[in-house]
Amino acid sequence: MKSRLVVAAMFAAGAAAVARGVRARARLLEAVAPELRGPSMLRLPLALKSRTMLRLIRLAPIPPAPIPDGVEVERRLLTSGIEVYVYDVPGRTRPSGALLWIHGGGYVMGDAATDHTACGRFARELGITVVSVNYRLAPEDPFPAGLDDCFTALRWLHEHAGELGVDPARIAVGGESAGGGLAAALAQRAHDTGDLPVCFQLLVYPMLDDRTTLAERPDALVWTPASNRFGWAAYLGHPSAAGEDRPYAVPARRADLSGLPPAWIGVGDLDLFHDEDLAYAARLTEAGVACQVEVVPGMYHGAVSLVPGAPLVEAFRDSSMRALGTAITG
Repeated sequence: MKSRLVVAAMFAAGAAAVARGVRARARLLEAVAPELRGPSMLRLPLALKSRTMLRLIRLAPIPPAPIPDGVEVERRLLTSGIEVYVYDVPGRTRPSGALLWIHGGGYVMGDAATDHTACGRFARELGITVVSVNYRLAPEDPFPAGLDDCFTALRWLHEHAGELGVDPARIAVGGESAGGGLAAALAQRAHDTGDLPVCFQLLVYPMLDDRTTLAERPDALVWTPASNRFGWAAYLGHPSAAGEDRPYAVPARRADLSGLPPAWIGVGDLDLFHDEDLAYAARLTEAGVACQVEVVPGMYHGAVSLVPGAPLVEAFRDSSMRALGTAITG
């Protein structure tokens, strides 16, 4: 009898904990803009915490995104072995500006083909060439492998500017989430190298600062504090608490931001990266770097991919498109 009472008490305690979690999740969703509440994953407190979970996520089939009408895509394998996609529009005025795009995925997952639609839109709407790079992922290939691949792709884009019909003075870098973090680090490295000009950085809710892992934000949706700790530890090769002083490993840890290219930084106010993104934008401005900031109330991390047709997301995307167009097409 006593053992049955213990089991019953444990079951009741577990059920109560689940109920509290459901209620807490419901309160979080109240802050989400109504048009962004659709994805069922918002109701699940999922977190990437282990290599085993990462392997399972990577096994899930993710088909390439559709390529917009009127856009041609060519897959190229660079001599270094890096895969890139080149997006072009027939009849484009040459030379044009160009964008080197870097996909997201917490530094540990993702594929350039999932951004076919986004890259194709940039190419078609702005009349530019877009190059998207498939960089190596952590934890198998930690820093600086992914950044090295992006740097190699940027050098390739500059060296083949004539062949591609690109003005090397009008090459921008950009990315989403971890891709935005890599784009920011790439802009820093290109600035310091001095021979690969970058005219603009387009940072879509970028993953910039490993120190965010040291502070909890319980209202974060989709990309959670636990996932953030795993992603940064995998990329850096150690927990964030250990500190990090390697150049370009963590963009937000760079002391001097002066001289970097102008930037557009967009993020939702429910995004885990909201505070770090605004802090980086403020530091860019203080350093004399022009930086446009777009904050969307009620938007969480990854909304651009999860709810692409929502009016708030379309307005957010339009803001980034206008900023990029002004920077590289005039």
